Amino acid sequence: MPTPHSLLALAFPSDPRLSPDGRRVAFVLSRIEEEDVRAPDEQFARPRYKSHIWVAEHGQMARPFTAGEGRDSAPRWSPDGTQLAFVRDSGGFRGQLHLLPVSGGEARRLTHLQHPVQDVQWSPDGRYLSFLSSGDDQDRRDERGEPRVITTPRYRFNGQDWLPERPARLWRYDVLEDHLDEWHVPAVAVTAYAWRPDSSGVLFVSAVTDLNAAHWEQEVFGLPLQGAPTQLTRWNSAITAVVPHPDGERFAVVGRPEGQGNTEHTHVYVLGADDRVIRLDGGHDHPVGNAVGGDCHVGAMPDRPVWLDDRTLLFSSTVRGSCGLFLASLAPNSAEGTVTAHDHRPDGVIAAFTAVPGGGVALLREQAHVFPEVELNGVPVTDLNARLPFAARRPLPVTFSTPLGDGEGWVLLPDGDGPVPAVLTIHGGPHTDYGHAFTHEFQLLAAQGYGVCYSNPRGSIGYGQAWVDAIHGRWGSVDMDDLLAFFDTCLAQHAALDPARTAVMGGSYGGFMTNWITAHTPRFQAAITDRSICNLISFAGTSDIGLRFWEDELGLSVTRRADTAALWDMSPLQYVENVRTPTLIVHSALDHRCPVEQAEQWYAALIQLGVPTRFVRFPGEDHELSRSGRPDRRVRRLQETLEWLGRWLGPVPDAS
Repeated sequence: MPTPHSLLALAFPSDPRLSPDGRRVAFVLSRIEEEDVRAPDEQFARPRYKSHIWVAEHGQMARPFTAGEGRDSAPRWSPDGTQLAFVRDSGGFRGQLHLLPVSGGEARRLTHLQHPVQDVQWSPDGRYLSFLSSGDDQDRRDERGEPRVITTPRYRFNGQDWLPERPARLWRYDVLEDHLDEWHVPAVAVTAYAWRPDSSGVLFVSAVTDLNAAHWEQEVFGLPLQGAPTQLTRWNSAITAVVPHPDGERFAVVGRPEGQGNTEHTHVYVLGADDRVIRLDGGHDHPVGNAVGGDCHVGAMPDRPVWLDDRTLLFSSTVRGSCGLFLASLAPNSAEGTVTAHDHRPDGVIAAFTAVPGGGVALLREQAHVFPEVELNGVPVTDLNARLPFAARRPLPVTFSTPLGDGEGWVLLPDGDGPVPAVLTIHGGPHTDYGHAFTHEFQLLAAQGYGVCYSNPRGSIGYGQAWVDAIHGRWGSVDMDDLLAFFDTCLAQHAALDPARTAVMGGSYGGFMTNWITAHTPRFQAAITDRSICNLISFAGTSDIGLRFWEDELGLSVTRRADTAALWDMSPLQYVENVRTPTLIVHSALDHRCPVEQAEQWYAALIQLGVPTRFVRFPGEDHELSRSGRPDRRVRRLQETLEWLGRWLGPVPDAS
């Protein structure tokens, strides 16, 4: 039976990379082990992630390719398939670039930088290895007690804490000459890049100014091997990936066109020298990429689209509670592409993939009751699900009615006939998705005797643009209606759920909704609000996305006096005097997405009101604690969850 500590027995696959010939896959497998297995501390366990590179041949199961006590990641095949570049913690330095012959031998360290390397790529001709890194920059102001002088719109970022004064530079290592040089020093951070097919340079995504970057107004630039970059677009909106076309002139971008905010689906567009913009996934009313949430994705999850030929692009897309692979095809002289399914299972999730022309694909596939596995050309090369330390439960579908049509949700039931406490859990985003991804936390709650109810109310992604747009400018309205209608449907359809013992919980936007719901109804006997929002006005000035988020999400700005009343009207804190529900508050000290001051405000208010409240504040963690935080802290968070539910919902049936 799963327990909080069963998390420590899991091994997490990530970053599947297909070889150039399409017959091999390299990927990362992360396990949780004691920090120093040679000298464990009997009084204080220190479980940490340790990762190595694994490789599988076509038709064979995967085997370890690297070994050691550190962390290896980011495997990248050379274009001829004879070498594998990867990143290793080495000699006291994090994330150094290494190169290892596929035939065997010792790994050769290529970098000796103070800062780790990121986004490693080979040039198509195999001459260069490129990457992003801050090199040998040092910032010792905090150590010296010096003040920070801040003049840029963005100065902190979730997962990074203080942003460096200089953005990471683009570097290149000449494999033939054994020479490393700093290739490009950007004025604004590079967020994505890709080599041109002829190896003459790269295309990269950045912004013209820091203020543009803060508002997600990005552009594509061309950078030759020698010379300065050239701006190629006037996009003025978000771009998450750039994919050069095989002809070397055109390129695809994943993003949103100018004037479209955070609620707009991401789509694939083709741009070229004639300034034409063609939407390649025309008629496909679903977003590009995987937005189905799970908590077993530790490591990189590549999903950049791939040109299979000069007219066909392979991409992933979230459709309802699933994610699959689709083909976007462009006929000559057409104004819009067409989309067909390539590998889409409505009850599964492809969390990551890479591919090569000719159709070879390496990917991670999972289901709600099947742990993520690595596949090579449709054949699993791992057996991680068979190694689970517990039997996973399969959720039952539940539909609920809305003015836009039926909504979708699920319930995960414990063994026995009940009655059991029922927990309504709410996803973040709000434009993400619950569905068919494996979630250890849900399996844990069900095994411990709780009925877990989760759904995709209006505002969730994967159900068409109109479904997402339904909450623009009105958080806490139709989304609350949908959540409660879904929960009532679960209670009506499943007699094992006890309507007198219920809890509501969620993280990020789900934490906002937890706060909002408990401030508007006393129907729940317990609440758990995780990395939440309670004050939309203070959020605007403290979050790393605060400069643009409310404008995109709600059409409101804290800098307009007329808007602040509306922002306060959508803030749970305004209604906190109505809260009676015992509340567990969970937050991370370094969360800059939903800053910890939000939790502090909610806690202070509940304590003054005499509401039973417990505030668990994790050091050294950010917004990703529940998904990829330090293992011992993830375990403690799960323990706190079970203890709070047990305290306020009473005993559960014996689940043993």
